[in-house]
Amino acid sequence: MATFKLKRYQQDTLDALETFFRRARVAGHVTAWDEAMARVGQKFAYDATTMGDVPAVCVRIPTGGGKTTMAAHAVARVGRAYADTDAPVVLWLVPSDAIRTQTLAALRVPGNACHAGLAEHFGDRVRVCALDELATVGPHEVGSAAVIVVATIQSFAVRDTSIRNVYSFDESLAPHFQNLTLEQAAPLEKVSTADLAKQTYLTDRDVGRVKSSLANWVALNKPILVVDEAHNNRTHLAFDTLRRLSPTCLIEMTATPVKGSNVVFHVGAQELQNEDMIKLPIVLMEHPTGWKDAVRDAILTRDKLEKLAAGEKDYVRPVILFQAQPKGGEVTVDVLVKHLTDADGEKIDRKQIAVATGDQKELDGVAIGSPLCPVRYVVTVEALKEGWDCPFAYVLCSLQNAHSAKDVEQLLGRVLRMPYAQARQQLALNRAYAHIVSESFVRVADELADRLVKNMGFNAFEAATAIITPPPDQLFPGGGGGGAVIDDRGYFKSLQDQKPKVPEAIVTLPAMPAQPVPAELAGTVELRPTTNGATAIVRGAVDEATEAFLLGSFSGKDQRAVSEAIERERMRQDAAKAPAARGVPFAQLPQLCFTFEGELQPLDRRLCSELGQFDLFAELPTLNGFHLRETGRTYEIDVDGGQIVYKAAEPEQLGLNAVPTHADENDLVRWLDRECRQIDIPQPVMLKWLLAIVQHLQRDRSLTLTSLVRTKNALAEAVRRELDLRRQRAVVQGFQQALPGLAAAPVLANSFRYHFTFHPDRYPGRPPFYSGAFRFQKHYYGNNRIHDLRHRTDSGNLAEEFVCARAIDEDRRVKHWVRNVERDERFSFWLPTSTDYFYPDFVAELNDGRVLAVEYKGKQLLGNADTDEKVQIGKQWQASSGGRCVFLLAVAPTSDPAGRSLEQQVEDAILGR
Repeated sequence: MATFKLKRYQQDTLDALETFFRRARVAGHVTAWDEAMARVGQKFAYDATTMGDVPAVCVRIPTGGGKTTMAAHAVARVGRAYADTDAPVVLWLVPSDAIRTQTLAALRVPGNACHAGLAEHFGDRVRVCALDELATVGPHEVGSAAVIVVATIQSFAVRDTSIRNVYSFDESLAPHFQNLTLEQAAPLEKVSTADLAKQTYLTDRDVGRVKSSLANWVALNKPILVVDEAHNNRTHLAFDTLRRLSPTCLIEMTATPVKGSNVVFHVGAQELQNEDMIKLPIVLMEHPTGWKDAVRDAILTRDKLEKLAAGEKDYVRPVILFQAQPKGGEVTVDVLVKHLTDADGEKIDRKQIAVATGDQKELDGVAIGSPLCPVRYVVTVEALKEGWDCPFAYVLCSLQNAHSAKDVEQLLGRVLRMPYAQARQQLALNRAYAHIVSESFVRVADELADRLVKNMGFNAFEAATAIITPPPDQLFPGGGGGGAVIDDRGYFKSLQDQKPKVPEAIVTLPAMPAQPVPAELAGTVELRPTTNGATAIVRGAVDEATEAFLLGSFSGKDQRAVSEAIERERMRQDAAKAPAARGVPFAQLPQLCFTFEGELQPLDRRLCSELGQFDLFAELPTLNGFHLRETGRTYEIDVDGGQIVYKAAEPEQLGLNAVPTHADENDLVRWLDRECRQIDIPQPVMLKWLLAIVQHLQRDRSLTLTSLVRTKNALAEAVRRELDLRRQRAVVQGFQQALPGLAAAPVLANSFRYHFTFHPDRYPGRPPFYSGAFRFQKHYYGNNRIHDLRHRTDSGNLAEEFVCARAIDEDRRVKHWVRNVERDERFSFWLPTSTDYFYPDFVAELNDGRVLAVEYKGKQLLGNADTDEKVQIGKQWQASSGGRCVFLLAVAPTSDPAGRSLEQQVEDAILGR
């Protein structure tokens, strides 16, 4: 079976969900929510108006982020963390039948990442079924296997339950409702007199009897609810329906959450690009001269991409999506296909064309990703909006005159996914392409950017910079196609070291301003009428005088629209002139290294663990931090000295049926091995250690095997904590051993193996980004992509870290700098410590080629052990670098012994004073 490794943002999302639900079980979901918000620096209150006491959280993931794959992993983790079961019942609700069919296939078919996500946690103990297949699930399977029911929310959403089949009496489900307790039966719907008229085989004797219905089956088993595309289902009727189903908890997955969604984790489009999930930027080409020109250029684009793809290690066959006009238009499906195949047209083999409309379904059953498939051109009108996915789709050619970008946006989502979720060697194959017939290109581009935000999960900056319109000779970076000269890193040499040129700003206006352009702006501002209003072309930056003129020409709603258009253009200008966008490389930063077994290696956690001789049997496997005392239907568990009241689930959800009749220690040990597996511990060693723990708990702690099985999820958590503690002790020991020999990596001939650099397209910053009035000029990724930097504090004062960043930005010796992002060792610069990695707040390249790392500490953090260790490591990095590196611990002037300003501290560090 194919293996699918989760991307970092996917793992982080699942960790956030599991942490929330684990804490919700212990402390309540409001407290868990407040703790989750504190971890990400937010202060949003939990909204309980929709689901009441049922914990309900939302995950925001842009289009192309793999929501279904993450949900497949989430149901198992949340089942253990909150419902205390290895065999949850899950109701998976989707917005349409097309997506229902697609989701069922993804969860069922081996080789799919979604199916693999279920198999990783449940093995063969999982049933995936549609509502009409639920009768095939036997009572013995509930509790022994995960049961996942995929349905549309419309199947349940009705006020009168007597008129919908899912609420009707179904005798085939009767075995599930035998021997119900009064507590189980109380919330379930009963047969009413209204049902007798609808189902004539029922009699008066059935009135008051629990309905053996699909809906009651769901409610009886208290499912985990997964709601896909949740923004479509936030009506009063929808939530009345969800509450009626007695869910254990609710997980919403959407790119565009709406008001009231409890967003516990937010993934940005940049993170998807960092992980090679989507193709960006979108290269948008306008074709005002006619649809045949658009078709020709789209085909040439695809042909060029296929030539480049021939050099890839993975098979890639670029595909065009043609969006024809509806019946009655000039370029219908028939007209387009005729043009594509005619000798007077493009002369394309008809076998390479697939038509996908309501009437023609030539893609049905076609494995378009197979090397044997000839399809290179897909013709549709709007049939690909849902239920179709092909990472080979690279080019969208819309022949509908795009006064509105709605259909363009819906189809554009089909060309964003990256083949194999891996970056291509040819830079041109990391982009998506759109050829659009339009008489009003600027308006379409703006609306498309708006829809990336509203419908596809981009933030405003990501949307503004996701769409580019390069000159034709620079359409294919790294692949030739004009006069652009490409260096060995794949960037335009002509752009790298020149001073940044501010591109033109094109501001869409609702109408022509009544007043002419002021004389002082005549050289930089030009107004042009369009069919939809007007366009202001600003040559250079949109300064305050230009903004005042444009805003002063409108009022109310129109003025707000112009203000948004100006801000969008400023974002585009800022992004275009940023060093990263121009391909300017960032200096190499040497890592702290240690010579291990005769070889120079960066000192990371793995090496520290080896140096510290991490060994499971170095001490007795006693699991001293785990204590269990059963008190009725709760368990008091003492883990690492902190008592937790761990509530038992309902008897049918305890998973007892999942334990074989003759369960023994080995059954529990093998289960613990699956839950606690460590990549660097051989399985025989882990199994031996786990068996010793289980035997110790029974022999020396008087805990029965039955009690350990019934609380195995808590036991697994205690085992994981024990492993983490032991590993951390080894890391500390290994770090102390390596510390005297640590040195900044030397410069080796033609090699930067032991160095880090910031990648121009891989910044892990997360929204909300910096949005203050001061505009930074030297941030490597631009003023609008500065991670976690507040302009002012809650009291209105300038934030201290902002002042530090401004001091770096304004120093004339600084070439460019980066707001370093914590806890992402792949794309951020780090130095090792005895407990973790240390990420300096700011990293700068100086004009003389040196690099500067700045860590800012407030008064309350000065003098503690953590800060002292970071200073020690930073100074060692500087001292051992041969003059290449500078480290500064920056503090507020009131905490500086000499009372120096932050500007003076930065200058003194650079000058070595």
